Amino acid sequence: MPIITEIADLKRIYKRRVPKMFYDYAESGSWSEQTFRENTSDFDKIRLRQRIAKDMDNRSIKSQMIGEDVSMPVALAPVGLTGMQSADGEIKAAKAAEKFGVPFCLSTMSICSIEDVAAHTTKPFWFQVYTLKDDDFMGRLFERARAANVSAMVITVDLQVLGQRHKDLKNGLSAPPKLTIKSVANMMTKVTWGLEMLQTKRRFFGNIVGHAKGVSDPSSLSSWTAEAFDPSLDWDRIKTLMEMWGGKVILKGILDVEDAKKAVEVGADAIVVSNHGGRQLDGALSSIRMLEDIVKEVGDKTEVWLDSGIRSGQDVLKAVAMGAKGVMIGRAWVYGLGAMGEKGVTSALEVIHKELDVSMALCGKRDIQDVDRDIVLVPKGFSGDWA
Repeated sequence: MPIITEIADLKRIYKRRVPKMFYDYAESGSWSEQTFRENTSDFDKIRLRQRIAKDMDNRSIKSQMIGEDVSMPVALAPVGLTGMQSADGEIKAAKAAEKFGVPFCLSTMSICSIEDVAAHTTKPFWFQVYTLKDDDFMGRLFERARAANVSAMVITVDLQVLGQRHKDLKNGLSAPPKLTIKSVANMMTKVTWGLEMLQTKRRFFGNIVGHAKGVSDPSSLSSWTAEAFDPSLDWDRIKTLMEMWGGKVILKGILDVEDAKKAVEVGADAIVVSNHGGRQLDGALSSIRMLEDIVKEVGDKTEVWLDSGIRSGQDVLKAVAMGAKGVMIGRAWVYGLGAMGEKGVTSALEVIHKELDVSMALCGKRDIQDVDRDIVLVPKGFSGDWA
């Protein structure tokens, strides 16, 4: 078992172990990848304020997210195709999250189905949906989620059209993946990954194949995905989907104050300040730059979380200090999953937990509930004085 001291350690193992096609899928952004890069580099511009001679006994980073107790204000974000990063990947990640006491959110584009995850966990989890055209499919998806004891629905609102990701096109990464001689040759070098994949029956999109109309096998999936997403999405449609679900709803993909106001108007229980990990609109501002303005506008009306760019406990601390009630991590836990399966996801959570706890203490705070803007030093104009 390698000694893991930071998320970057897991990323290095992940890159060696997983086929390039799936590594690139996670570790890429759209177009020039400017927003993808700045999601992380903008966190580096924020400094923490060291304080001393404070009682640091009995520290706590326990919190709540939409009324659910969490061991730290961190949830595992929905990530598609994670069952190809590691065999039965979504099940492994959900089990790790449950044991650690943080929420897990399953993606619609997962390899393992809602039912698969429910069968291998004991507590409610969250489920993510896209704003698709097919009401019949959406209705049945919500029914399946209720039957699986899903406690909250995460609706992704920033994927009306797909941002171009150059690496995916070059690698043939689509739904389903288009294998080439080059990609197959690369897969053959990833022996451990390949042996694990041979031992599972879950290799296709379990929430879609056999459930969506006309999608009875992987070969029929491509045409469905090309037509399923709704480019005419508006706030009335979002409200309709929320009403179809009827339970707690988190709207993920808010990057503008006006959109945050609209999210409050339709009754979102939480919003996630997110640019889809830099995978949609390239050239958009990083999530952390947009956080404070959105918190100032709607933070007293709904829970505001942050997604995109979190790679450490220090990043979590900075986001909380700037007003986020919680964060969602994506790539950080995927690195762990690809590196060492369930143990790797647990390792990623342990790293973030320790970094958050120790850094909070060194900033003079004993409870995550008391963390505020006072512990960070933010460059003037960081949120932007844009013309």
